[in-house]
Amino acid sequence: MNFIKSLYLNNFFFYVLLGVIGLFICAFIFPNLYNAVWFVLLILLTFVGLDILILYVTQTGIEAERTVPEKLSNGDLNPVNIQIKNHYTFLVSVKIIDEIPFQFQVRDFKIITSIKASGQKEIGYDLRPTERGEYHFGALNIYASSPLRLISRRFSFGNNQMVPTYPSYIQLRKYDLLAFSNNLYQYGIKKIRRIGHTMEFEQIKEYVQGDDLRTLNWKATAKKNALMVNQFQDEKSQSVYMAIDKGRVMQMPFDGLSLLDYAINSTLVLSNVILKKQDKAGLFAFSKKVENRVFAERRGSQMQKILETLYNIKTDFFESDYSRLYADIKKNINQRSLIILYTNFETMDGLHRQLPYLKGIAKSHLLVVVFFQNTELNSIINRKTDTIQEVYDKVIAEKFMFEKRLIANELKKYGIHSVLTQPENLTLDAINKYLEIKSRGIL
Repeated sequence: MNFIKSLYLNNFFFYVLLGVIGLFICAFIFPNLYNAVWFVLLILLTFVGLDILILYVTQTGIEAERTVPEKLSNGDLNPVNIQIKNHYTFLVSVKIIDEIPFQFQVRDFKIITSIKASGQKEIGYDLRPTERGEYHFGALNIYASSPLRLISRRFSFGNNQMVPTYPSYIQLRKYDLLAFSNNLYQYGIKKIRRIGHTMEFEQIKEYVQGDDLRTLNWKATAKKNALMVNQFQDEKSQSVYMAIDKGRVMQMPFDGLSLLDYAINSTLVLSNVILKKQDKAGLFAFSKKVENRVFAERRGSQMQKILETLYNIKTDFFESDYSRLYADIKKNINQRSLIILYTNFETMDGLHRQLPYLKGIAKSHLLVVVFFQNTELNSIINRKTDTIQEVYDKVIAEKFMFEKRLIANELKKYGIHSVLTQPENLTLDAINKYLEIKSRGIL
């Protein structure tokens, strides 16, 4: 039974069989060909039997293994490697059909290659998940054919392999260095203007060229008979909370990911930067109620705790309740903290409905509202208009883009910081804003 299930006829067999059928048709016109055509058919069946014999004479003709990362990174390209070893003593043509998880909706996955006699080959491909959760791989199917190419023998490996997809941990390594320097222009990202300096004293040191003359310590200078300056450092152990709106406004898709997933990926990377700057990182998510809470701490296990919490954020995209958010922050966050709110406002009316609660939060904490540009409107704005309808569409698109800037100005009027960003730039802009606040010492 296993023999029948693993045996497949190749296209080349059907092409040859079709040629034989054509010869039989010709034999009706030319009867002298009849016996010769039967001889050709007998040769075909003989070669099929020979092909079966050489493919099945070895019990383990092909060995293969799929290597997948321990966990997939959401929104990033994740490498998947397939190692194939050929135990046959002849060149083998193989067709690889990997049963990748249904979330990718790929039904035509196929790789065709060949492997030398008693050789091995490594083949790789990339997967880009766009939602968190469990991804189940099916069987890795290898269809091996001999040089005769009449039939294929199927080998199956690695059935039912589950891999979880976590928020984008790959970006952690990408932005790791940003935690140690405010000179972001060295990385081609953004230059932060330092205004003044923080008040946490570090040490007194000898003056070197380039030090701020305003920090000269005259008493130490008199004692040492050399110029001495006070050195300050960024204040540490400050609490930073990422508040993630998981309501319906965050359901908008961009490049396969929802705005919610972009916010989750950014939160993971920013938490890593915050902890490496010796601050305390925490988070919570809200829609109808506040949940998925991680209190701001600076422990060795904090990043793992944040990662697991972000992985488990689930939502039905309800309408967000900002009054519940305000009450929860007032009750549970007593120390003045930096609160980075990931949300989205499309209109001034939408902002004004929630503005009283944002102003209430900003009275006790430093609030930064992160919201998104609708980049899909750029194609409408930049498109050449030929009809009245296209002109109308372009004017409406420009109105929405302008309203986003008005929202940022409206927040600024009430002392609320804002970051208006494109989804693909969210992580960079959020890190820049945090480092800017640290360098200015305004928390």
